[in-house]
Amino acid sequence: MKLHFYKYQGAGNDFILIDNRDNSVDHHNPKLISGLCDRRFGIGGDGLMLLQNKEGYDFEMVYYNADGQPSSMCGNGGRCIVAFAKFLGVIESETEFLAVDGPHYAKISDEGDWVSLQMIDVNDVSKDAEAYVLNTGSPHYVKLVDGLEQRNVYQEGHAIRNNATYRKNGINVNFVEPMEEGYFVRTFERGVEDETFACGTGVTAVALAMAQHNEQTGHITTPIKVLGGNLNIRFDYDGKAFTDIFLEGPAVKVFEGEVVI
Repeated sequence: MKLHFYKYQGAGNDFILIDNRDNSVDHHNPKLISGLCDRRFGIGGDGLMLLQNKEGYDFEMVYYNADGQPSSMCGNGGRCIVAFAKFLGVIESETEFLAVDGPHYAKISDEGDWVSLQMIDVNDVSKDAEAYVLNTGSPHYVKLVDGLEQRNVYQEGHAIRNNATYRKNGINVNFVEPMEEGYFVRTFERGVEDETFACGTGVTAVALAMAQHNEQTGHITTPIKVLGGNLNIRFDYDGKAFTDIFLEGPAVKVFEGEVVI
């Protein structure tokens, strides 16, 4: 069978997208999905998403990691599927869709290449030694470092993700360095099991953790640079809870094609 697919990227975080509103694609097949995400033998991507119909919502986002397993929330993936929905004519400028961590509101530019995605509220930030641990739709470990550009993020991130604390369920590992008005972030992602060019839930976690670290409150805007470009996070923090959290950045269609499966 021939599968029509689309490739999108958000700040270098790249995804295979499939319009599955007719439910023609049986996606409960880890080997198939990991094969499509393989960068040498498949299309290549950090993950695969299906856009499906869902009663009460504009659409449902079904997301798989590059290893073929169902994933927790992917922020850049969420932004890309909103751009995809606009491209398909499912939505216009605003949407409410369902993801694995619940409903999400998003707004997209008229040009269809800049998406503001509302993330879940966060009420709990814990510490692991000097690092911050929190869930922004996916679990994240946030560590302040120096000399981030030269660090071996794969080696250090892999070791933390696979230590005794996190080995069973996995965790995404973010290394952070202050930069100008914001931060430079590099992330080792579970499921991809490698460093990615960007991680949406990761930069969101970083922005929240740094607000707590710096004892900031009120309405906060945090620009973040990643390997694949620039993202922005804005939110409210009253010293106890993070609310009205938005992840903002580019979402671009790269190409479309067909693959035999």
